[in-house]
Amino acid sequence: MKIHEYQAKAILSRHQVPVPRGEVALTPAEAAEIARRLGGTVVVKAQIHAGGRGKGGGVKLARSAEDAERVARDMIGMTLVTHQTGPAGRIVSRVLVEEGLEIRRELYLGLVIDRSTRRPVMMVSSEGGVEIEKVAAETPEKIFKEYVHPGTGFVPFQGRRLSFALGLQGAEVNKGTRLMTAVYEACIATDASLVEINPLVVTVAGDLLALDAKMTFDDNALYRHAETRELRDLGEEDPLEIEASKYSLNYIRLDGTIGCMVNGAGLAMATMDIIKLAGGEPANFLDVGGGASAEQIRNAFKILMSDRHVSAVLINIFGGILRCDVLAQGVIAAVRELGVPVPIVIRMEGTNVEEGKRLLKESGLNFATADSMDEAAKIVVSLANSGSRAARC
Repeated sequence: MKIHEYQAKAILSRHQVPVPRGEVALTPAEAAEIARRLGGTVVVKAQIHAGGRGKGGGVKLARSAEDAERVARDMIGMTLVTHQTGPAGRIVSRVLVEEGLEIRRELYLGLVIDRSTRRPVMMVSSEGGVEIEKVAAETPEKIFKEYVHPGTGFVPFQGRRLSFALGLQGAEVNKGTRLMTAVYEACIATDASLVEINPLVVTVAGDLLALDAKMTFDDNALYRHAETRELRDLGEEDPLEIEASKYSLNYIRLDGTIGCMVNGAGLAMATMDIIKLAGGEPANFLDVGGGASAEQIRNAFKILMSDRHVSAVLINIFGGILRCDVLAQGVIAAVRELGVPVPIVIRMEGTNVEEGKRLLKESGLNFATADSMDEAAKIVVSLANSGSRAARC
């Protein structure tokens, strides 16, 4: 789950991470009042779940309360397009008004889970204010890392080592160490899967502050954090992804035309890869889970068919906990109820596969079947390229 910048800063501030003074505004009048309280120059920042806001016109300086009101009036309600939103953009419903700072340096700090080592890793770079992916690709030697043992947590010598790597000096080293320790504590306390501060700034006065902040949280741990769940902004999420979450389905919409239904994230990734190798484009990532029921399969079909770009569906299932006969029953029931208007290709293997194939064959419905992933991908790409959304089953 993602949250807005102002929400992330509130969480970090509670854990003693220094952040600029600021408040969120829902109207231009609120923005003006906040600017008066802060005094002097302020920064008005659009609040959407995407990066690159500055380049899209979503971050602007305001020299007075009246100026802040004008900027907020232009920004609230606008469709902000960045490299992360795609061409459709996101509608801005609120802005963060923050005090202006005299900045001497811009740095980068991030804390994520490294799956290869199964440990949190603190990353810093002197190249703040730019995309870390660009730094990693062009100047990887400027990224410094410290892996954190879960038994000891982030210890002071690691903070000092990273501070020195950033070129911090004197009192800045201790400030940097305290800030990194606080970031780690905030991450662990909230079950965050990502904390990113870009940029982390050093002011002319020698203070370190999180000028920007991004946090995402482990969905599987949200049951422990009712206060974090309340921060979810459904307006920033895809409606189909919201609908899928109601049925414990993992769904992500993509830009292609071939709907994918699989059980298991690894199989989902492999299925999308093989579709692309066959010349097609996946329309989604949809993992029904290892123990999906016939009801979940019906709901999954309903979500797939809500995407008008889907012109064919590939079902790729390895029957373990989810038996192939249960899958077949769910697919047959869903097609009969929903009248799925696109061709369906089914490849399944595993427990009760022969029974599943028998049920599909005797259903009287026009399913296409395949024995291998490669064969299934070629069939579904061909059907997607030649078909249209008309009654097929």
